[in-house]
Amino acid sequence: MPVKVYLMRHGEVTNGGEKRYNGHIDVDITEQGVEQMHRLAGLLAGKSIAAVYSSDLIRSVKGAEIIAKSLGLTSTPLRSLRERSVGAWEGLTAGEIKERYPDEYSSWRADLLNYRPPGGECLVDVQERILPAYRQLVAGHPDQEIAMLLHGGVNRVILADALGLPPLNLFRIDQAFGALNIIDHYEDGMAVVRLVNG
Repeated sequence: MPVKVYLMRHGEVTNGGEKRYNGHIDVDITEQGVEQMHRLAGLLAGKSIAAVYSSDLIRSVKGAEIIAKSLGLTSTPLRSLRERSVGAWEGLTAGEIKERYPDEYSSWRADLLNYRPPGGECLVDVQERILPAYRQLVAGHPDQEIAMLLHGGVNRVILADALGLPPLNLFRIDQAFGALNIIDHYEDGMAVVRLVNG
């Protein structure tokens, strides 16, 4: 039996319409975001889920608690599963970054994979942080089903890896607020993605 992972994105955040890079900033979810979490809880009702994990940021924790409670479980928040840190750019829009950091913005656009914002992480850093933590959690639940309530960028890294995509292709994967993805992980290392952005 594979390890089945229900990989979800947190609900709509309070500044979601502003398209800001929240990174490690603690931004709460809206009433709509709470409703999205209850929808996910409904989709997981009746599943034999052994554990629920989240990042330790409130937008992830709050959703994981709603889902875990509906399953009769408690959720486990982990700092290692946080969204990408964009350092000095956190809380800014792309337009504000371009205006305030024009040279750095150009460098970022020229090398999306390796450029680190001031005080932040590049995509390679995120992969090297997320994927070992994710694989350890999967390995800890042989023949079980687990749920993870994470972030758009984090989910894209996990999905791109499962699909065998080059890292830059993760930008081709949509992750709406409240998205559900399903991945089966087999003992031989094969991953089969059953659902994306559901």
